[in-house]
Amino acid sequence: MKQFNVPNIYRSSLISAVKNKRKQNDKLKKDFTPTLLNFGPVHIYLARHFGFCYGVENAIEIAFTTIDENPGKRIFLLSEMIHNPQVNADLQERGVQFLQDTYGKQLIPFDELNENDVVLIPAFGTTLQVEALLKAKGIQTEKYNTTCPFVEKVWNRSEQIATKGYSIVIHGKPKHEETRATFSHASSNTPAVIVNDMKDTIELAKFITGEKKPEDFYTAFQGRYSDGFDVTKDLRKIGVVNQTTQLATDTQAIAEYLKQAMKDRYMLNDSNISERFADTRDTLCYATNDNQSAVTGMLQTDADLAIVVGGYNSSNTSHLVELCEEKLKTYFINSADKLLSKNEIHHCNWVTKEEKVTLDFLPGKDPVKILITSGASCPDAIVEEVIAKLLTFYPESISIDDMAERLDSN
Repeated sequence: MKQFNVPNIYRSSLISAVKNKRKQNDKLKKDFTPTLLNFGPVHIYLARHFGFCYGVENAIEIAFTTIDENPGKRIFLLSEMIHNPQVNADLQERGVQFLQDTYGKQLIPFDELNENDVVLIPAFGTTLQVEALLKAKGIQTEKYNTTCPFVEKVWNRSEQIATKGYSIVIHGKPKHEETRATFSHASSNTPAVIVNDMKDTIELAKFITGEKKPEDFYTAFQGRYSDGFDVTKDLRKIGVVNQTTQLATDTQAIAEYLKQAMKDRYMLNDSNISERFADTRDTLCYATNDNQSAVTGMLQTDADLAIVVGGYNSSNTSHLVELCEEKLKTYFINSADKLLSKNEIHHCNWVTKEEKVTLDFLPGKDPVKILITSGASCPDAIVEEVIAKLLTFYPESISIDDMAERLDSN
């Protein structure tokens, strides 16, 4: 896989040593057990896969290269490059301005742009309407497009099945940048509708089976279906694609539920279901799968708590928190600063996005066993900072440098 030129400020000697060691010993990525870092009084278990994915590193490389190659020019981002506060802040410090917030609210009017400006498309992609608007202003989009290749894969797959007459059901968060972009691309080729979760899916299935009146669809899915969507015709033949950062198991469950609804409605079986339902399992992002599988493997370890590091508005990170919370006390933080002391942690509720302080989050045990992972948009340097901060609460711990040397020498 391609190696990207990512700024050293996002790298970590410790995490690099861990990842290199795992890569040597598990080239096929089949071992999802965590890596134990025995610091003495603190045992850190790092997930097998975590941190920057291919799409994020690609976006960061393009963004920083663009800044270096365009001195004196105004450089804009359509919205956040990725859902990580440090990376976005670093770009802003280098003069990059955001045109929209993460929900599409305009911060700087498009009317203020001119053909001499540089506009970066973020890793989530953007809508066809925004692309057309930029091109009409004479602004290049291809050179500064950081859309993740795996997001584009979803678009391409949607287009392929659209040519065969399938409508598209998108499993995603309706307000998320990636879902809005995928909906735009899919609906340009075929009817499309968005389902947020299994609850939405169950409702949609009722329109497939005829359990609900067709006219009720337009209220139930208001704002989430394409122009001209005809519920009496456009749910007869469907395929499911996803926002790539969703829980893979959720997307699979949604696809299976709708597949069964089609079987029931049209009296089909496994041999002929393709007449009505397209197999789109290949749109699931490899990094999402790997990171989630790694968390499942990590949770087999007997531990006291889990810490998940990443941006609070990061979908893929939130899903890692969701998985951890099913088995263990879990704390969602975006930086080492949230570790206020050995007795206090400032952490985020992944559902409400509200922060709170929890006391006595570290048990009085020796050793304390902590599981750690991070989202696909979280720099390894931040994970190292979190580990380093934890070690300050246990002065007798060995140092991070000593641990990195041990890993390199073994």
